[in-house]
Amino acid sequence: MASQPRISRVFGAVNIGSFRISAMIAGLSENGEMIVLGSGHRAAQGIKRGYVTDMAAATYAVRDAIERAERLAGTSVASVWIGCSGAGLASQIQPVEIEIGGRRIEDEDIEHLLVAARDSIEPDGRMILHALPACYFLDGADGVNNPRGLHADRLGVDIHVMLADGAPMRNVTEAVQNAHLEVEGVVASPLATGYACLTAEERDLGVALVELGAEVTNVSVYTGGMLVGLAAIPRGSADITDAVANAFGIRRFQAERLKCVNGSAIASPADHREMIPVNGPGDDQSGPFARGADDKNRIPRSELIGVITGELDQLTGQIGKALETLGFSATNGGARGRQVVLTGGGAEMAGLADYTQAALGNPVRIGQPPQLKGLPEAHSVPGFATLAGLVLYAAADPVDIRTVGSRFQSTSRLAGVAMMQRIWGAMKEYF
Repeated sequence: MASQPRISRVFGAVNIGSFRISAMIAGLSENGEMIVLGSGHRAAQGIKRGYVTDMAAATYAVRDAIERAERLAGTSVASVWIGCSGAGLASQIQPVEIEIGGRRIEDEDIEHLLVAARDSIEPDGRMILHALPACYFLDGADGVNNPRGLHADRLGVDIHVMLADGAPMRNVTEAVQNAHLEVEGVVASPLATGYACLTAEERDLGVALVELGAEVTNVSVYTGGMLVGLAAIPRGSADITDAVANAFGIRRFQAERLKCVNGSAIASPADHREMIPVNGPGDDQSGPFARGADDKNRIPRSELIGVITGELDQLTGQIGKALETLGFSATNGGARGRQVVLTGGGAEMAGLADYTQAALGNPVRIGQPPQLKGLPEAHSVPGFATLAGLVLYAAADPVDIRTVGSRFQSTSRLAGVAMMQRIWGAMKEYF
């Protein structure tokens, strides 16, 4: 029997969404393989469109989710990485350049460049979540991953800065800290999801990542290997559920089940002949009938799909406008044929990729979490992509320029009386 690989590092992650709060404990083996030790989730409480609205409820939900993961993992964690969306997320690219003078680039030059980049960041009153060196450029050549050892007159770097509103981020952090967990870092959902769903080649060629959450849809654009733009739409799959509930006068849990079990983004000619029950097997059959239902409380599937596609029309319209603003749209002549990746819990709806492809005019695929060892099948779906991306981000440990400090100790030249005093003090100390 083969022995289990030894775990060298353990990572904890909590993804705070508006529909569910999920947690994962994963370990990095000695051979570099990421192994999921345990994962769990529960319904979100105290969260509305990415913002904490009830601190006590949010803290309880975080504690419950991490305890479920800990029970499966057989171990506990004291600190976690947090994933979140909403809260005024914004992204910007900031280029910084320094003179090299034609000589060989050394480690000290790269550090001086990153320190200069750190000092040039202007957060405009918002909280900085990430400040990552995306790629280097020198003397007109861009896309340089490692400039060390090259000669150049000028050395520059593009810094990807992710910003968020300070107070909402502090609320999210405090909800986790109140659950007796230390916060390793807060990771913007589009960045973590990109680690899970996008290949390096897609990020380099250019790709749009659309994360369809319950109450927030994040639209991000990658090109040249880095995230270059982000837009957050305060609308998601929960709005489709609410539209179904309003259209048929039913409860939200009934509407959610109808959407997930019988819903689709693509209509078929047989839909008007198919009658679907509003009540599930365990529901009280004596409850009120849905609006327009027959005597067995069934509604035509065509009407359900009509409500769903009506909401999707509005959502994809907003996504298309966001992509156009970010410079990624088939209508602007530069993005035709470039990939769109749909992920998030809302991306699990049947037919959504085909519907979105027709609406946006770009090829669309569904983004799944990577096949991590130990990841349960129930968590291998788009709704858990961000959670998997959090542990991958933690393991990658990308350089944040805010932690860069000078390797050089400041010195001063002593002369005359000061020099004699230093020598006399040293002689008294050692002799």
